[in-house]
Formats: sequence, C-alpha cells, structure tokens
Amino acid sequence: MIKAATLKGFRDFLPADALARQFVVQTITQVFQKFGFDPLETPALEYEETLLGKYGSEADKLLYLFKDNGGRKVGMRYDQTVPLSRVIAQYQNDIPLPFKRYQIQPVWRAENTQKGRYREFLQCDIDTVGSQSPLADAEIIDCTLTICRTFGLPAPVIDLNDRTIFDTAGVSKQEIIILDKLEKIGTDEVIAQLKTSGRVKPAELIDTLKKTKPTERLWKIIEALKRLGYKENVDFHFNPFLARGLDYYTSTIFELKVPAYSGGSLAGGGRYDKLIGSFTGKDIPAVGVAFGFDRLVDALGELKLLETLTTATQVLVTIFSSETLGWSLELAGTLRKNNIPTQLYLDEDAKLEKQLKYADRKGIPYVVIAGPDEVSKKIIKLKNMRAKEQQELSVDALVDKLTKDS
Repeated sequence: MIKAATLKGFRDFLPADALARQFVVQTITQVFQKFGFDPLETPALEYEETLLGKYGSEADKLLYLFKDNGGRKVGMRYDQTVPLSRVIAQYQNDIPLPFKRYQIQPVWRAENTQKGRYREFLQCDIDTVGSQSPLADAEIIDCTLTICRTFGLPAPVIDLNDRTIFDTAGVSKQEIIILDKLEKIGTDEVIAQLKTSGRVKPAELIDTLKKTKPTERLWKIIEALKRLGYKENVDFHFNPFLARGLDYYTSTIFELKVPAYSGGSLAGGGRYDKLIGSFTGKDIPAVGVAFGFDRLVDALGELKLLETLTTATQVLVTIFSSETLGWSLELAGTLRKNNIPTQLYLDEDAKLEKQLKYADRKGIPYVVIAGPDEVSKKIIKLKNMRAKEQQELSVDALVDKLTKDS
C-alpha cells in the first residue's frame, strides 16, 4: 500500500483554505485591474540559462534545475520577474510600452522550510515596463497600499530606499546581502558579519547609512505619494538600511509591512532597469512588486480579516422521495440559472435526516425541503442551518432571498 503524503514544502489545500485563497486572489485581481494592469501567464519551466545568474549566487542555489526527457537543461520558475523580462524580449515587437501586467502563478524554490516559507507558493506581481518615471514607482506603491486598505489590514507601511545609496557608500553585493538581514539579526551581528566579509570599519558604514538622505528619485516618489494622499512616516518612510538581496535591483526598492502581523514583510519590489537588457541587448526600464501570497493569507487569518467558509455552495436541494425527484431537479436548475450556488443531494433513497446532517457537516447555510404537500401548493420549506430556523416560501421568493444573501 502506498503511503499518502505530500512532499516537504508542498501543500494540499482543502476546500476551506482553497476558498479563502480564491477570495484573496479575486480581490487582488480586482485592484490590479483597477490600476490598469493586464494579466500575463508564463510556463512553469524555463531554460536554465534564462534563470541562472539573474538573482545572485545565494538565490541560484535555490533553483530547481534538471534535464528534461529531451536532455534540455531547464529550471522551474523561481519568480515572475525574470520570466517577464524574457517575455518582453521575445515579444518586443508585439507589446506596446509602457507595458503594465499582473501575474498570479506558483513559483518554486528549494528553501529550508519554516513558518511562511514553502518550496511551492503563489506570487502575485505587478510590473510596469518601459517607463523611467518615478510616477511608475509611486503607482506600484499606491496599488500595494490600496490592496492593504481593501482587505482592512491595519496600519500598513512601506519601507523605501534606493540601491544607488549603497553604490555611493561602496557597499559590495555580499555586504548588501548582510545588510538585508539587519532587522532579523540586529546591528551587532550585522557588524560582525561585515567584518568577516572584509569590511575594515563596519560600524562606520552603519553610521554613514544612518545619516544618508533620500536620493532625488526617492524625493520625487515621496512627493507623488503625498499628492496621492499618503502620509510620510505613517504610510511610508525612508529606510536607508533596506537592501533586498536580489542582484537585479538598480535603484528604488521597497517592502510592505503590517506591524500587527508577526510573520514579516508581505510584499517587496523595486526598479530593475538592466535585467531586461540581458535578454535584448538594450536596457529597458522596469519596476514592480511581488506579494508573498501565503504570508498575506496568513496575515488576514491571524488578524481575523478572512471569513471562514467550508464550501461555496449556498443551498442544498434535498430529495424528499422518488415521487418529488423531478421537482427537486427542476428547482436545482432554476436556482443555478439565477446564479445561486446549488447542490442537489444525489441519493434519492437517502432519509431526510441524513441529507440535513450532510449539509451541516459540509457547512451549507441553507437547505430546501419539499414533500408532496409543499409541491402541490408550489411552495418550499427553507431551513437556515446556522440559525436553526425554517420558513415557507414560493420559488420566486426563495430565489429573491438567496440572491440577496449571496
């Protein structure tokens, strides 16, 4: 007998979790489209050369790489930014710039699993390609904060920085990776790791960064955000230590945090004006953000902002007897034609008590009951499974009630 188990870092989602995830995806999609972003989908597999060398040596170690049945070197999608860059290069004559796209698909990373970190997870990205304007950066941040407000997340804040600050301070790529750990490991440990990496006076570097002012690009983004109604040091603030470890960032970088949530940042992104050039031979500016979908769902659950549902079905139509089967079928059809999620109990010989227990266990909020007397009077009994109440209604009144309650 085969042992039933999922791979470490991979998960199944039973209906209650899957429904919550669908709700979050639908809400995010609506906001993305409100800001003028269009959908894009890319394959799970890319050529190895497409992926390698784009993220940095640490991230390259997390790529799932293998040879397919044709002997080709391929890898599983690590993020959605590099595939987007490949798409821009491949279809550059068919895509008008600026190109604004959103992408909601799974990615794969050979992570050491822990809370909020999995080997397969969903990412929700938006990117604007083909614009150098700081307004594009501000719009991405605006959309990110709008999603937080739509879900009712309390006091979301964007940490904002510019990678060129590190260039000016002579910070190496390895040191950027160390600085990116500051919030997790603290100043003393960062200084110790900077010493190990070869930095002679790491404390001096920390002091220099503390005194750093926003770059001209950041000032323009900050002013745009203010005009959009956001408050500095409330909705966003300049953080000269924000690093973000991926190699492809060139200037603006940002992260979304919700202080009331214990699981870390919920989204991160920035400007990557040279990545697409590695595919086209000519630099094309781009900026974007990726939501950590699982962390977002976890945060909404932790903060009691997600309704718990175990089924999408709104009403169960019971079968009282074989004599009323035809009527039950007709009623189920009528409800579905009126866009009411309806399930018909499929065993015509089952006792009514069994059907009611099934609805209760599955979490279906309403049950329709109609015996011969109700059918002859052209009425039904509607049982509210949560309130344990029952009322008699005509079919039209039933449709009206369930439509209003949906």
